[in-house]
Amino acid sequence: MEKESKRIIRVLMALSAMLVSLVVYLSYFEIFQAAKIEVHSYNKRQWLNEEYVLRGFIVDRNGKVLAYSEKTQDTQTRFYKYGRLYGHIIGYSYKEYGKAGLEASYNKALIGADELNPIRVITEKITGPKEKGNNLILTIDHEMQQYAEQRLKGNKGAIVVMNPRNGEIYAMVSKPDFNPAAIKENWEDIIEDKDSPLLNRAAMGLYTPGSVFKVITATAAIQDENIETSFNCEGSININGYVLKEYNGAAHGEVDLTKALADSCNVAFSQIGLLLGEVKLKSAAEKYMFNEIIPFDLVTKSSIFPKTTLMTKPELGATAIGQGKLLTTPLNMAMVASTIANDGLMMKPIIVKEVITPEGKTLRANNPQILNRSCSAEDAEIIKDMMIQVVKNGTGKNAALSKVEVAGKTGTAENETGKEHAWFIGFAPADNPKVAVAVILENAGTTGGKGAAPIARDMMSATLKKFK
Repeated sequence: MEKESKRIIRVLMALSAMLVSLVVYLSYFEIFQAAKIEVHSYNKRQWLNEEYVLRGFIVDRNGKVLAYSEKTQDTQTRFYKYGRLYGHIIGYSYKEYGKAGLEASYNKALIGADELNPIRVITEKITGPKEKGNNLILTIDHEMQQYAEQRLKGNKGAIVVMNPRNGEIYAMVSKPDFNPAAIKENWEDIIEDKDSPLLNRAAMGLYTPGSVFKVITATAAIQDENIETSFNCEGSININGYVLKEYNGAAHGEVDLTKALADSCNVAFSQIGLLLGEVKLKSAAEKYMFNEIIPFDLVTKSSIFPKTTLMTKPELGATAIGQGKLLTTPLNMAMVASTIANDGLMMKPIIVKEVITPEGKTLRANNPQILNRSCSAEDAEIIKDMMIQVVKNGTGKNAALSKVEVAGKTGTAENETGKEHAWFIGFAPADNPKVAVAVILENAGTTGGKGAAPIARDMMSATLKKFK
């Protein structure tokens, strides 16, 4: 009898342990995994509602329809009105290939199954889903998007145009691109293309920043009262056996911080990096969202400031001028320019302005939000004045506008391909910024001043005419 009792106790204990394990697992799944799996692009269960719900439309900031759906008998067809122009922003939604872009990140809103209203969620579980999904109003301006696409055509790279005061994105273009309306016909060619047309280079492309990173190095230098900011540039500098040269071997002579930024002096900025040290330089970069995921309506990659135990002096010198193991996204660098324009406050980038019901009621509004104070307003003013000199008297002259003062920074970034990336970041008008921009031409084999600056100039000019 005693043996039987012990056996029963062991069985009960085993069953109890299994029950506890199951409860723990289900709790973990519900808390940490369920939401992720629910919105996964290949989760077929999320298509059940879509058989009954007409997917919501997507419009630009002025109400121009960019994507919409139509029902035909028991099915519905998604139309991408402007094809590849919005491939990386709107993305696509197909049963066979999953979802991407806003079609993925706002899927629940577009099929009216989001959890904005708990009562509605409970009601729909009883009565079934409603017939029409919610609609998205973007911050994108269609005309600006078209113009950005035209200016980037023929190049690999990206353009980001935004409002530095509130974070709204006016245009975001990535090349090469793809046509979401022709996914079914071209899927194999798209996924096998070595140029990765599905990659949104604007938000997820990681590039060596080159000299546009000097804006961040300059921030760190200004914040440290003990840093020497006057140097003699003879065209190169030897850092423990590593010879760091100026572009085309130019010798800039005696330079202060303003002239060093205007002329993009590698010798001066590498020495500033050595004086600052890795900790201070890394801290400045992280205040500009390096090593952090930028919260955004689209998937982003984190810009990288290398996490090492201790950089060598050559590594530190190279990092301070934007080389070494640094990597950044065009979106992040547009935000750097916006931060200087916005008195040192970095705004969260916004591309979806509102989610509205089919009846026009606002369910969600993405209001301006401060992400970080990257530097003081006083320091931002100093850097802005330095960036004005870049365009007036330095490497960024091709970004100048006739009647508007522009602040900017060029970059020519060496990389493993041997063909430099051409960068420009900037904003205008300098005294009352209304637009900030980042342009990168991937493997352009030219300087930022020659390749990227004229495109940035045209984008700023067009934006200022549109948003007076």
